[in-house]
Amino acid sequence: MEVGRPTSYTPKIIKAAWDYANGGWITAGDKIPSVAGLSCEIGIHRDTCYAWAKEDGNQFSDILKVIAQKQERELLNNGLSGEFNPPITKMMLSKHGYSDSVKQEVTADVSVTAYKWAE
Repeated sequence: MEVGRPTSYTPKIIKAAWDYANGGWITAGDKIPSVAGLSCEIGIHRDTCYAWAKEDGNQFSDILKVIAQKQERELLNNGLSGEFNPPITKMMLSKHGYSDSVKQEVTADVSVTAYKWAE
């Protein structure tokens, strides 16, 4: 028997979370879907969203992955079209694995020639 405060993880919360992830973020007035937006819409703290996503057997892990995927898509599309502020888009896309870094590799081809002095 578990002791403590009863969980607010209910079918109603799950439905509301899926609704947000599947387009409800637009009607909520968010420019992109986010965990912060989700937590505001369903009335829980974002830390709770992350904690639920770590638990076995619940859907929050999938919900957060869908939100991240749709966020990345919105950032790419609106960043490329110029709708979003480029520095903010660049910063947010870095959280999705994008970067504009340049890798430089330095290689040296050094030949060593041995000289024998004539005696």
